[in-house]
Amino acid sequence: MSSIVFDGVTRLFRRDGKDIAALDNVSFEVREKEFVAVVGPSGCGKTTCLRMAAGLDFPTTGSLTVGNKRVTGPGPDRSVVFQQFALFPWKSVVENIDFGLRAAGVAADERRSRIERYVSLMGLQGYESAFPHQLSGGMQQRVAIARALAMQPKAILFDEPTSALDPELVGEVLGVMRKLADDGMTMVVVTHEMGFARDVADRVLFIDGGIIVEQGVAKSVLDQPQHARTQDFLRRVLHPM
Repeated sequence: MSSIVFDGVTRLFRRDGKDIAALDNVSFEVREKEFVAVVGPSGCGKTTCLRMAAGLDFPTTGSLTVGNKRVTGPGPDRSVVFQQFALFPWKSVVENIDFGLRAAGVAADERRSRIERYVSLMGLQGYESAFPHQLSGGMQQRVAIARALAMQPKAILFDEPTSALDPELVGEVLGVMRKLADDGMTMVVVTHEMGFARDVADRVLFIDGGIIVEQGVAKSVLDQPQHARTQDFLRRVLHPM
């Protein structure tokens, strides 16, 4: 996968007889091994952007390509980690990780090898037979990340992966994501964790009202934002009343 490219992407939704732009003429590129954080207020179009990159939604106009191929649906080169974990409650840790591998037709020996590897990588040893309700939120999210990694994608897309976690569990999931970034995994992360985005992301996109208001090197955008709207957003997020 060479890159994920949004080129003039607009996504319209029909509401009360009117077309509403969730994204409006959005253009950007995520290069191989790059970590791009997408930030902005609720309802600004961040999740729509991520869903399109995953092939779960499609532009009304404009083009979206992954590795120079137009996105027509989900693909094995991209895995998604959702904020609500999306684990099967009736399946164990191993069975949840194994589900996608079976669906992809991966041979049994290879499935076992991958499961062992990513259970170990996520620090889930000893919990292989546990069910989601027996795990903390942070551990459930680590299972979801292990499941995504087991598919051996070229990019992982995270949709606010810590927003459903208790504050004391956020750090363990961010630690896993930091390691993935250090290992060169291509990542697009929708997040409200500004400190994490500043320290770990290569670039930040600030979206508001369906448009990219500002983008650039993470530390530059988050420490010295140039646009008044970005400045106001960061002031409210970093210094809430």
